[in-house]
Amino acid sequence: MKVLIRLPNWLGDVVMSTAFVAAVRETYPDSAIDVIVKKELAGIAALIPEIDKVHPFSKLEYKGLGGVYRFGKNLRGEKYDIFFNLPASLSSLVMARATGAKKRVGFAKEGGFFLLTNRYKTPANLHRVDEYLFLLEQFTGKNIATRKVKLLPQPTEKNNARLLVNFNSEAESRRMPVDKGRAIINLLTSTFTGATLTFIGAPKEAAFVDELIAGVDNRERIENFAGKTNLPGLAALMASSAAILTTDSGPAHLANAVGTPTVVLFGAGNEHSTAPYNKHNLTVLRAGKLDCEPCIKNTCKLYGIPKCMQLLDELQMINALTVYLPHA
Repeated sequence: MKVLIRLPNWLGDVVMSTAFVAAVRETYPDSAIDVIVKKELAGIAALIPEIDKVHPFSKLEYKGLGGVYRFGKNLRGEKYDIFFNLPASLSSLVMARATGAKKRVGFAKEGGFFLLTNRYKTPANLHRVDEYLFLLEQFTGKNIATRKVKLLPQPTEKNNARLLVNFNSEAESRRMPVDKGRAIINLLTSTFTGATLTFIGAPKEAAFVDELIAGVDNRERIENFAGKTNLPGLAALMASSAAILTTDSGPAHLANAVGTPTVVLFGAGNEHSTAPYNKHNLTVLRAGKLDCEPCIKNTCKLYGIPKCMQLLDELQMINALTVYLPHA
């Protein structure tokens, strides 16, 4: 038996799909389990323990639906028995069809009716992790009891005085406003006087982080790692840190998966469907003062800036982090 899984297209979703990959391994213990993943996220796929082979996919190399089909067709020689499709996109379904897999399994949207052999209605009101597992349950007829998001352990020494901070997000509505972020930073450094604040981010987020930390207090206890780590390196940095304070974003899921105590700040996103999945050492904070929360939109149409982020309570953040950090 050979199984191929098309992983999702975003960092957080890839991390959440690790429970699905583990369940596939448990269901088909003697099978080869390979994955297709965006080339930029291949480093994280390599940290998923149940995977045998990673096929990186680049939209720049395989442009349009024709390129997607050509990529899938290149995998026909692998002779896959089952293709599980997790992204909700037409291109991933075209790719599935091109592989020639005997069974192509996914949700019935974006052309799934025509391109999948086994298609199921997307369940409502489930966490993303449980949604993925629902797909496997429907296909196999078996209940999935073990549900845990995990990556390979990161061998590293713990720095109990390092607090990671991630105020970035792909969506503007989930990104921390600069003035609010600076106020939080000043409160953190004045409260946790023995801690170093280490800021993280992708290369394209480095300018935002530079702006955020410009002129804040206690600059000597602030490190800026934005744009300076790859994904495996970021996972190792997280595993070595005392805790992370983060917006609703991919790094929140990554930290949660490697066991780092995680305090995650929600604004536009819906924590019931996309909060980090493992409940141990997890705190979810929301202001909850606006009727529009959560709007799950990428930009704030009502206020222009994400007011739901501005209204977050800094003292709740301090209280949540006090468990993990040395403080005055």
